[in-house]
Formats: sequence, structure tokens, C-alpha cells
Amino acid sequence: MNQSDCRRNIRKLRLSYELDMNGSVPRASAIILVGFMGAGKTSVGRMLAERMGWSFEDLDGRVERLEGKTVAEIFRQLGESEFRRAEHAALKQLLEEVRGGSERVIALGGGAFAHQPSATLIATEQVPTVFLEAGVDELWRRCTRQAESQGMQRPLLRSEQSFRELYEERRPHYLKARLRQDTGGKPVEQVVEELVRALGWER
Repeated sequence: MNQSDCRRNIRKLRLSYELDMNGSVPRASAIILVGFMGAGKTSVGRMLAERMGWSFEDLDGRVERLEGKTVAEIFRQLGESEFRRAEHAALKQLLEEVRGGSERVIALGGGAFAHQPSATLIATEQVPTVFLEAGVDELWRRCTRQAESQGMQRPLLRSEQSFRELYEERRPHYLKARLRQDTGGKPVEQVVEELVRALGWER
């Protein structure tokens, strides 16, 4: 076992046994936000990062920088399997940076936590995960309102029925996250405050 492996194992043991008497999540150098589109991963993630004094990173953004294509272009030109490969590689790179001491709030794309290789990688690294949840009706309203205001056309918004079916398909994966935080009908500031208290990471 090399020195890097030793450090990683020590870190895992520390995270496994530092759970305090109040049930808070052990303080870590990163946290990962998961959930369906419209759940608030970016807006909550940015504000949480500011609150913690950390950096914020959207995994899809890293994929686009590494691949030189937008997520939509990767899906359209190369298909979902190639996107998941690129997404997994970007996640692995990002978690290596976290392991090196970089403090991050990370927002995953809606399908990343439902992709088993990526979910396994996250579990191996022992990074705390939070499922940002809202009712599917509210998620649909948020997404369609945002798309209309920005003049965007998103494939998942072509059919409300397909949107609901995909949400139900992915939700069991999201429920495997360490914590669940409701965002329904709440301003971002309230969600962040509730999340920080739930984590036990108040400063």
C-alpha cells in the first residue's frame, strides 16, 4: 500500500467514526448536492459555498470544459453512454482535487447519482451527499418557467408525462443520499440555513 492509499484509508476511517452525539454529519472538505432538474442544486450550491467559504462547482460545467462541447451537444452527437463516460471521468478528477484538500460544494447533474459507477465512486470517497427534494409538480413549474424566461428548449420539457416518469425512475437513487433537504416553496436562503443546521456545520 502506497502513501496515498494510506492517507485515503485514514480519511475514510476518520469520516466513519467522527459522527457526533447529535447525529450531525462529520465535517468534510466537500459536499455533493443531488436531485432532479429544478431542485435548486445550483442556486443552493452557490449560496452554501459562499456561506462555507468554499468554491462551488457544477459537474456539468466541468464536463463541458473537458470535452469542448455542451452537454446537449454531447448527448446529440455522441449519445448518453458517452456522456456518462465523460461525466464519470470529470467526477473522478474533481474528487481527486477534493482529496488533495480543495474545499468544494459540488452540484451533480440529474442523472449522475443514478449512474451506478459514479454513485459507487462517491460512496468510496465518503463525500457527504444531500438530496434536494421538491414535489414533481413544483419541479415542472420551476423548469418550464426558467426555460420560458431564458428562451431555452430542453428535451426533458417536451412532455410533462415523460418528465414525471423520469423523476420517479431516479428518485429511489436520490433517496440513497446521506441527507434529504426539502426545497419546496422555500427561498434559497431558508434552504441553506436549514441544510447547514442539519449538517451540524454552523460557524
